[in-house]
Amino acid sequence: MNGSVVSPAPLDRNWSLVAAGALLGCVGIGVLFALAVLLGPMSQATGWSRAGLSSAMTIAFITSGFAGFGWGMLSDRFGPRVVVLCGALLMGLACVLASRAGSLLQFQLTYGVLMGVAVASFFAPVMAATASAFEKRRNLAVSLVSAGVGVAPMTMSPLVAWLVVHYDWRHTLLIVGLLTWALTLPAVWFVRAPPGAMHADAGDTASGAKTVGQALRSRAFIVLGLAFFACCAAHSGPIFHTVSYAVGCGLSVTAAVTIYSMEGAAGLGGRLLFGVLADRVGAKPMLVAGLFIQAFAAVSYLRVSQLDGFYAVAMVFGMAYGGTMPLYASLARDAFRPQILGTVMGAASLLSGMGMALGPLMGGWLFDRFGSYTWMYIGSMALGLAAASIALLFPSKKRSDDRSGLEPVPQT
Repeated sequence: MNGSVVSPAPLDRNWSLVAAGALLGCVGIGVLFALAVLLGPMSQATGWSRAGLSSAMTIAFITSGFAGFGWGMLSDRFGPRVVVLCGALLMGLACVLASRAGSLLQFQLTYGVLMGVAVASFFAPVMAATASAFEKRRNLAVSLVSAGVGVAPMTMSPLVAWLVVHYDWRHTLLIVGLLTWALTLPAVWFVRAPPGAMHADAGDTASGAKTVGQALRSRAFIVLGLAFFACCAAHSGPIFHTVSYAVGCGLSVTAAVTIYSMEGAAGLGGRLLFGVLADRVGAKPMLVAGLFIQAFAAVSYLRVSQLDGFYAVAMVFGMAYGGTMPLYASLARDAFRPQILGTVMGAASLLSGMGMALGPLMGGWLFDRFGSYTWMYIGSMALGLAAASIALLFPSKKRSDDRSGLEPVPQT
């Protein structure tokens, strides 16, 4: 015995945290992607270029990646509730300030930088808290939290579309900001770390930054981060470019957009299915299986040209990438203690964000270079297979009392 305090086992009862996390994810992603709905009306009303307006989204993604790391560290130190409260206040403020933007630069700073910082607070801290609060049904719990992201296109986006028809874009963003506060601030109350999570094993974590540094250099994190990066790079290109590819195959824009909707709906189902199965067979086998399915589904887009074929591939592809995404949080909890889990998840989210940014960029470059999306889909398959191969190297889960705080202790 090392004399450290052992935290009590999670009781798998904190479902209010799961519900709050799903709501926060839905609002956060829904507000962020509201720009896609407002793009046309804003460009017409202000004369700002669509490229300039769209760059606010790119800025938000990059900013959220780096901010997620910082929020994760703060969550480990002060608890997730404080972090999420700050993020909720900032998100509403970002909408309000963006509604008053008098120039494109002001809009990019408010909707890009400030919004990116705000939305990042809803993910790494909440996923880390959820993973720490559950044991037997951990994968289902983190999948349900992640499901909030899948609900956003079916809730927030239609609401924003309705608002912009009845009001101008400025009033729409103002209303969205007020609604953001109304929905997220009450949910903050239910976001809390499990009892003892921040103070258990205090003797082993007294070094603070040194312990976190060791964690980020461990085999478990390197494997987790690289797999997360490759996974996101593999599916972000097809997600972004498949509508354009379908239009090139002769489908109408309206029909092509429904392929994206099909992917989203399948992703929601995949999160729930993979979560239930992972609680039975383990997160690592389900992650590896999902990554292999994602890889072959991505390249299968090259074999279809009719809408029904696109729908079939979109269902498999969406289920695979939606189902795998929450499992990284569960694997992180298998390898790292709750005291540093927010930082670990924040760092992993930074790498995944870079992967998400790489896919669309490389897809566009490959299309410009070769005049087709063939190499993008082949590249997505290669990245997906690489992600699956990397995930196979993740250390196997040991008994909970064998965890060192960094990764499972090798058995001799």
